[in-house]
Amino acid sequence: MPPSPGLQIVENVERVILGKRATLETAVAALLARGHVLLEDIPGVGKTMLARALARSVGAEFRRIQCTPDLLPSDITGTAVFNAREQSFEFRRGPVFTNLLLADEINRATPRTQSALLEAMEERQVTVDGATHPLPDPFFLIATQNPIELAGTFPLPEAQLDRFLLRLSLGYPDEATEIEMMAAQKERHPIESLEPVLDGERLRAVQRNVVHVYVHPSMLKYIQQILARTRQDEHAHYGASPRGGLALMRAAQGLAAVHGSPFVVPDHVKQLASPVLAHRIVVKSRSRIQGVDGARIVETALHEVEVPVNVEPV
Repeated sequence: MPPSPGLQIVENVERVILGKRATLETAVAALLARGHVLLEDIPGVGKTMLARALARSVGAEFRRIQCTPDLLPSDITGTAVFNAREQSFEFRRGPVFTNLLLADEINRATPRTQSALLEAMEERQVTVDGATHPLPDPFFLIATQNPIELAGTFPLPEAQLDRFLLRLSLGYPDEATEIEMMAAQKERHPIESLEPVLDGERLRAVQRNVVHVYVHPSMLKYIQQILARTRQDEHAHYGASPRGGLALMRAAQGLAAVHGSPFVVPDHVKQLASPVLAHRIVVKSRSRIQGVDGARIVETALHEVEVPVNVEPV
């Protein structure tokens, strides 16, 4: 049986990003679920390369924005320019008009510029001078931020973090993978020979089918109980929101599609719970000092909530 379209994307990207199978599956699940990804990691672990490899794998147009404090909203969305010949203003599109947009070091942009991405992320359109311009379909945003260099940065507020379907971290490769990576790049980078495995029309069809992946009522209850447990945790100032539950359900449908499964199983939710929910939880100040974070609260919830057994379609 041939691999699912989502798995084809994963295997193709894996030619470039080695040893990170679970992370790649999660990122592709977000793509299929029409969500957006926040990549939070140190420099040099492959964040930009992951975005480029995903774009190449689906034959998508790719653009990159390097966020800086002097970046203006119009540098992202575009601006109206006066055409002297026509004696009228015409709209010049910004880099947000693409299929896969990489906003590199998004926390270095000012809050005003960060907010320019909100409408694009949620409504898949931008409004400039009162005129609304739809974005290309598909539209997928990957934003990166460096968690160790905080001087001169503007941390994303919780309301904006909530707009990202999930937050991921690539981390260091293991010893064998790092050696394999260096050997593979002695002469040239593998991404130079990466070919698409899907085209835009096929990707849109797969995205449309994700919503039809079956979710058993017991799985919906399982997700809700995880949310409720994060809200009851003694370390949480605010637990995961209802939007977090919807995001976890949709991401689980995307991951099921990656695996070629017609229905969601508990393992899909377990794999995605921390990436989807951890950044939506506000941890109490004293708990943060003790080393508690959102991921730990989610792991506690997964450990305590009973896992459903019968999840297949009737």
